[in-house]
Amino acid sequence: MPRVFITGLGFVTSIGNDAPTVTRHLRDLRHGFEIYPPFQKPDIPVKVIGTIKDFTTDSPDPEDWTFPARYKLKRELLRTMAPNGLFAHCAMLQAIEDARLAESDVSNSETGLYAASAGSPYLLHHHHDRLVKVGVMRCSPLGIVASIAGTLNFNLIAAFKINGASCGFSSACASSAHALGYAYDDIALGRQKRMFIVGAEDGNVDAILPFAGMRTLSLQTDPNLASRPFDAARDGFVGTGGSVVLVLENEEEVARRGVKPYAEILDWGQASDGWNVAISHPEGNGSAAAMTKALKAARVSPAEVDYVNAHATSTLIGDVSEARALRSVFKESAARVAVSSTKALTGHGLSLAGAMESAFCAVALREGFIPGNAHLTQVDPECEGLNLPRTTENRQANIVVKNSSGFGGANVALVFKRAT
Repeated sequence: MPRVFITGLGFVTSIGNDAPTVTRHLRDLRHGFEIYPPFQKPDIPVKVIGTIKDFTTDSPDPEDWTFPARYKLKRELLRTMAPNGLFAHCAMLQAIEDARLAESDVSNSETGLYAASAGSPYLLHHHHDRLVKVGVMRCSPLGIVASIAGTLNFNLIAAFKINGASCGFSSACASSAHALGYAYDDIALGRQKRMFIVGAEDGNVDAILPFAGMRTLSLQTDPNLASRPFDAARDGFVGTGGSVVLVLENEEEVARRGVKPYAEILDWGQASDGWNVAISHPEGNGSAAAMTKALKAARVSPAEVDYVNAHATSTLIGDVSEARALRSVFKESAARVAVSSTKALTGHGLSLAGAMESAFCAVALREGFIPGNAHLTQVDPECEGLNLPRTTENRQANIVVKNSSGFGGANVALVFKRAT
């Protein structure tokens, strides 16, 4: 079967809007959290999010949005977008440039795109409110395509003239990891030569605040303490938005174009908890099964893994569940394999998380470092037995596992290898 490589990346994240900045902040464990002005009200207990810098998208009218001058987007493109669509379009342009793709490489029957987004609760509410207040015939004719769950793939497929496979994925916080896994399959099975994987979220009040009702968001007012996966004092996750795009290509295309890959994707696995609609299995059964299946498919033993980029969001239940899964899979290797959650830096990107953190793994593999656990001071006793480095390790990993989990107990594990 054809080998599959990551050849391009694009970033619009709380820790940077380009690969060099993201790489530097990952190495330095520099977070992207800020006090969020719309949350500074007495009736809102949450105060901190992972903010997207240099983009302003708080108006329902895209003509009011501001973004870096390097991106030239025409009005007809903007008027069909949600904020997450703008982030994704800019990240897509970066990824195309980074992978050195020509227009003919992007738009052909052998190149597809899989996307993951919850849509835009913000614009959905805005357009529905107009429907109720002023009548349906005074609503925007583009309101639906700008706001519903498929808005991300609708816009990108049209704007970049994608002719190959396309689909939107919806498995909550596992969505873009699922997208990446199925894209790997399409290339490995010879169905496509190249795939774009896109994760994106608005990261605003309407996208983040409802999670406070689930009691899953951190109530910390200090950005330095708000996200601390595996720490005994953690009290919930920090929300964020943005977009990350990965370019996947088969070995033949990599050789034809003479590009240097970030990493190779060896395989992936998935499994379900079958337990609870919102809470992960207390023993991490589904996560452990996904990792086991991924390692088996990749023909990698637990002893060969150097680093695990954990899903760990900084919630009380989820971090313990994943820690138990990791110990059950890695057994005697659990004390050796480095484990960290980069959500301590970015916050939790929801359906964006899998793509974003897979891109972090790709960067770390190519640049030769392992990100540490920021803000971790006292390990939760339930998470003991894992190797949780507090600082970045400047050493080359060879095999990396990326975990993602979503509502309903959807679990995905991806296995990456240093490109040689």
